[in-house]
Amino acid sequence: MKLASLKEGGRDGTLIVVSRDLTRAVRATDAARTLREALEDWHNVAPRLNRVYELLNDAGKAQTINGEGVFALDTDALAAPLPRTWEFVDGSAYLPHVERVRRARGAQVPESFYTDPLMYQATSAGFLGPRDPVRVTSEDYGIDMEAEVVVVTDDVPMAVTPQQAAAHIQLIGLVNDVSLRNLIPGELAKGFGFLQSKPRSALSPVFVTPDELGDAWRDAKLHLPMRTWINGKWFGAADCGVDMQFSFAQLIAHAAKTRPLSAGTIVGSGTIANEDTAKGASCLAEQRTVETLRDGKPSTPFLKFGDRLRIEIIDAAGHSVFGAIEQAIEPA
Repeated sequence: MKLASLKEGGRDGTLIVVSRDLTRAVRATDAARTLREALEDWHNVAPRLNRVYELLNDAGKAQTINGEGVFALDTDALAAPLPRTWEFVDGSAYLPHVERVRRARGAQVPESFYTDPLMYQATSAGFLGPRDPVRVTSEDYGIDMEAEVVVVTDDVPMAVTPQQAAAHIQLIGLVNDVSLRNLIPGELAKGFGFLQSKPRSALSPVFVTPDELGDAWRDAKLHLPMRTWINGKWFGAADCGVDMQFSFAQLIAHAAKTRPLSAGTIVGSGTIANEDTAKGASCLAEQRTVETLRDGKPSTPFLKFGDRLRIEIIDAAGHSVFGAIEQAIEPA
């Protein structure tokens, strides 16, 4: 099942069901007005949404479903699937990225990083839509993208095991987790984490249920390449399943160790990165680190106003799974 939200109906948008080929959609207000509302009663609402999805994909190409008209999907009209939610916790599950960054500055990776995930509390009060521009006050902040996979949970009890946590993954999508790299060192030096350096992020056009991914979803990991382009030029195709030290089940269990997670919680993988640097990068900081280790200094600049980026995952049959995040960088 594929779900999205239109930019209508208030801050939480209007929930729609989207066809498998991302060409058609229908409002799902008969089941739930918003995706956040659906997630809070997921086990009752999901079967109703799935029935709409089956009808939408039917070869008969119905023109109405439950009294709602079927329409052509316009990605420009989409908000983030979850325009806002209760929590967004972002991990750093790809140790090649952590190891390279630390090696570039002459630091060792603590042994605990191999057994205990890195994670921080990110901004969840509002997400950008897949075509919304990234607006930043100054290029001097060091504007960067971070192409990541995210999962969305139902209600997760406190102290779940990873095995239990896997059953709470209800939706999967993509995020451009925007970072302002030149603000990060000063904030981390205070010893209290990110704030100004992590503005709002953008979500993929649709979120999908795990069954949509077939064999590409296993062991609570997505096994497909994360494809990124900057200004139309290929930037990377790092494999999301390879080199992921901690699965999403482990990340959820980590986040829920001392507190329950509310339905609609988004959990991020961290920047996709592989040991094999020939596959490219998923953020500029990663590419700059590779250059520093190879050449002694970085040569790739951070994003500038007017730059455009694209983030997308294509399945084995050549189809876009979540639709593409396509954004321009603009002055605020």
